[in-house]
Amino acid sequence: MKIELKNLKHIYNENSVFEKVAVNDVTLEINSGEMVALIGHTGSGKSTLIQHMNGLLKPTSGKVVIDSEDIHTSKNSLREIRRRVGLVFQYPEHQLFERTIYKDVAFGPTRMALSQEEIDQRTTDALTSVGLGKELYEKSPFELSGGQKRRAAIAGVLAMRPEVLILDEPAAGLDPRGRDEILSQIKHMHTTLGITVVLVSHSMDDAARLSERVFVMNQGQLFCEGSPSQVFSQVERLESIGLDVPQISKLILQLSKKDKKWCNIPSGIFTVEAATEEIIKIYNLKG
Repeated sequence: MKIELKNLKHIYNENSVFEKVAVNDVTLEINSGEMVALIGHTGSGKSTLIQHMNGLLKPTSGKVVIDSEDIHTSKNSLREIRRRVGLVFQYPEHQLFERTIYKDVAFGPTRMALSQEEIDQRTTDALTSVGLGKELYEKSPFELSGGQKRRAAIAGVLAMRPEVLILDEPAAGLDPRGRDEILSQIKHMHTTLGITVVLVSHSMDDAARLSERVFVMNQGQLFCEGSPSQVFSQVERLESIGLDVPQISKLILQLSKKDKKWCNIPSGIFTVEAATEEIIKIYNLKG
């Protein structure tokens, strides 16, 4: 499934004293099977933008095109679009309501008039995809850790078998262990299920480490886009809008000012592993 936003604009409270342009003339494409990151400050337009991708919001102007069809003029219902494009808001565990995790994840498929066999298959597949074992199926959501609750909530969306999964700050509020668990599972889901993933994040490190392409939002507009290397090599440009860069990139930049050897490290290094490889080359540490 390919998602295209064409000259998208969204104005809240249009023609009133409270009018606010949240998204302004954004054009971008997300290809089938990609894992992309959407980053930017609070208020940059990220959350408004993603709510257009499955029709929760209708653009003031511009188009949302999925598989070559404008979702607001095509014969496909918005309900079908929302099934195909799953959106997980921040703190989705607050929406868990059933007595057991299994029943909560099965709720969506049950409303689709599927056979019990299909409901069970979708439910177990979704729970397996997020790394929750059978020993947890009959537990109450309130018995789980924060990270497990978050994964259970994501499983509820996965059980609908979406082609695209949009996650708004999926690691927000979790402790370091829960954060690592949920991000690892998201990457695992993308790899094993082959679905398109859109990751909204404040963390430059997470965006750099997990995504194939990065979109940077600033004041409602698309500031820049490209591979993690292309985006995070623009240190001064990102800092000009108050965004940080991955810690490794910043460290290499500072060290290059103290030791000329570090100037030979290519721009766009943003992981510990990549930096280690370059250091080995520079200092001839092999052998």
